[in-house]
Amino acid sequence: MSQPVIAQLKSHRSIRKFTDQPIADSLLHELIVAGQSAATSSNLQGVSVIRINNRQTRQALAALAGDQAYIEQAPEFLVFCADLYRAGWCCQGAMVEGMTEHFLIATIDAALFAQNVVVAAESVGLGICYIGALRNDPWQVSELLALPEQVCPVFGLCLGYPAQDPQCKPRLPLAAVLMEDRYQEVDEAQVAQYDQTMRAYYQQRTGGRVDRGWSQEMAALLSKESRPHMREFLARKGLATR
Repeated sequence: MSQPVIAQLKSHRSIRKFTDQPIADSLLHELIVAGQSAATSSNLQGVSVIRINNRQTRQALAALAGDQAYIEQAPEFLVFCADLYRAGWCCQGAMVEGMTEHFLIATIDAALFAQNVVVAAESVGLGICYIGALRNDPWQVSELLALPEQVCPVFGLCLGYPAQDPQCKPRLPLAAVLMEDRYQEVDEAQVAQYDQTMRAYYQQRTGGRVDRGWSQEMAALLSKESRPHMREFLARKGLATR
C-alpha cells in the first residue's frame, strides 16, 4: 500500500535557503485554509496569521530573531499568533481574562494550524523553517505588528521553494518516546546510542566543526534560563495569569 503522506512527514527538513520563485497568492491562501482545517479545542479557533510583506518589518523581525537572514530572504514570512482577542470580543466585556487553560488552547491551536500549513506546503514542493526566536523580544514584535492585548506571537514561519537539500535530522529512537501504559524511565543505552547518531550527523553536516550529541545539547539548553521575560510579557498581555 502506498503511504505518500507518511513518507513526506518522515522526510521533513528545515530549509534556510530559498529560490527567488514567488508563491502564488492562490496557493498561499490554500495553505492557510488547510491550516484552518486543523483541530481546535471548543471551536475557539484561537489563531491569527500575519503575512509580512513590508520589507522594513521583515528586516526588523529578522534582527529581533537574532539576525536570521532567511526571514528577509524567504518569499513568504508568516507570524502565527495565539489569539484570544477575537473570541473575547464576542463576550462583550464579560470575558474572564488570564486563564492559563485558555492560553494553552490558543497556543496549541496555533501549533496545530501551523503544522497543517507545513504539511500542505511540503506536499507541493515548498520548504519551511519555523522561527521561535521571535519570542526573543515579544514586546517589539507586538509593537511592530500592532498586536492587541490577548494576542501573543508564538513563532514565525519561512516559506519558499528550496535552494538546498539538507539531510533529515535524526530523531530519538521510537522506543524512547512510545511508552506502554505508564511513563518509562530514561534508558541510558538508548540515549548514548542516539548521542552517537547525532554526533555523526553534526560532523557530516558541518564538515567536522561540530562535535556534540543530543544529551550535551539538552544539558546546555536546560541548565540555563530561557526567555524569562515571557512570564512578564504574558501577564502584561492579560494571558496566563491564573
